[in-house]
Amino acid sequence: MVNVGVIGLGMMGGTHLDVYAKHPSANVVAISDANPDRLSGKEKAAGNIEGQAKGGIDYSAMKKYADGMELIADPDVALVDICLPTPMHRKFAEAAFAAGKHVMIEKPLANTAADAKAIADAAAKAKGLAMVGMCMRFWPGWDWLKQAIDEQTYGKVLAAHFRRVTSHPGGPFYSDGKASGGAILDLHVHDTDFVYYCFGMPSAVYSRGYTTVTGQPDHVVTQYIYGDPAKGEGPMATAEGGWALAEGFGFSMQFTVNFEKATVVFDIGASDPVTLHKGGKSEPVKVAAGMGYEHEIAYLLDCIENNRKPERVTVADAAESLKIVEAERKSIATGQVTPIG
Repeated sequence: MVNVGVIGLGMMGGTHLDVYAKHPSANVVAISDANPDRLSGKEKAAGNIEGQAKGGIDYSAMKKYADGMELIADPDVALVDICLPTPMHRKFAEAAFAAGKHVMIEKPLANTAADAKAIADAAAKAKGLAMVGMCMRFWPGWDWLKQAIDEQTYGKVLAAHFRRVTSHPGGPFYSDGKASGGAILDLHVHDTDFVYYCFGMPSAVYSRGYTTVTGQPDHVVTQYIYGDPAKGEGPMATAEGGWALAEGFGFSMQFTVNFEKATVVFDIGASDPVTLHKGGKSEPVKVAAGMGYEHEIAYLLDCIENNRKPERVTVADAAESLKIVEAERKSIATGQVTPIG
């Protein structure tokens, strides 16, 4: 059994609490939020995906801290789960590492690649285990795709396109580009990370984007450059992400991946999310139930119980993905292909 403390009770904090409440290896002993209504359970943030942050959690038996640093200092807490606004991640992560805690950090790891690298460096020296919530690496259907790519089940990937778009979520954090980083960081980073996970670090990116609310890119389309596809040097990989669609649009998450011998499509809104098109036939692919949040947390809890460093996603991985996002920002600003520094 792992004693857990969650800092930050917004949408993702609520989502993580839901997962911990259902997992037999987790015991949430403490929660923290500066908002007294959230800390009492009177106010709860809603999720943007059906089934996320349902909020049926009884807070009465949990220790409650207005200051997350007090939760980190609590000797009963073994795993600190940081779901605070992104600019606060570094401060609280470094404090949790210094206290010898295991640490879960919600994505994105930081607002800048420099801060992300500092967190990764601290994690590498820490006594406890650490992981970042890059949930697409665990998402049913997306984990299936990663395996098919690695094993070349249908040959090599010729082209891959990922799409994650929604209406603007509203609220002060998501409206503040300096805090949230805009959709390019808070939303699109999921697909940037998954491209990196599947194909490695691209040599460069070419991105176009625009802002609507935050002053930062709120809609982006990126080409990740892996050699010359015409010469068979790498996949033609692209991703579109944004929260600039009209109010009421909802949430759409999709991919289309074209292998040498098949095409695979994912659509979160479909009754069968993953469809395999091969040899003139189309059929659904059976994948695990649930969402990536529960699978990533189950993975981390298993790592902690077995004293095994997480490998499926590391803090260093999340820092590398931030380097790509920064190159995407630069490409939008300059209109040029931007090498990854």
